[in-house]
Amino acid sequence: QVQLVESGGGLVQPGGSLRLSCAASRSIFSTYTMGWYRQGPGKQRESVATIFSGGITYYPDSMKGRFTISRDNAKNTVYLQMNSLKPEDTAVYYCKAAAGSREYWGQGTQVTVSS
Repeated sequence: QVQLVESGGGLVQPGGSLRLSCAASRSIFSTYTMGWYRQGPGKQRESVATIFSGGITYYPDSMKGRFTISRDNAKNTVYLQMNSLKPEDTAVYYCKAAAGSREYWGQGTQVTVSS
């Protein structure tokens, strides 16, 4: 199986930026579809960004504009660049890897946007 470890979360002021990282344990990372999800207090988990093995990205319409997903296959790492952060972005952010019927999740990293 693939083990995923997120990092880069923390406390940031509104309007600030953060870059989250997700490191995978196996070299097959390059063949996986990778995604970032988030879950705020009292809310359902939602997708914020997806990147396919070929590098094509997808963002839900409601998420376009401020977030950018990227991957470095040589480092087995996927990133989420978050700009112009708002208090409503406060959530636990999770990394997901998927290929065929296989699906793996990280344990999440907390992002808190507050003054």
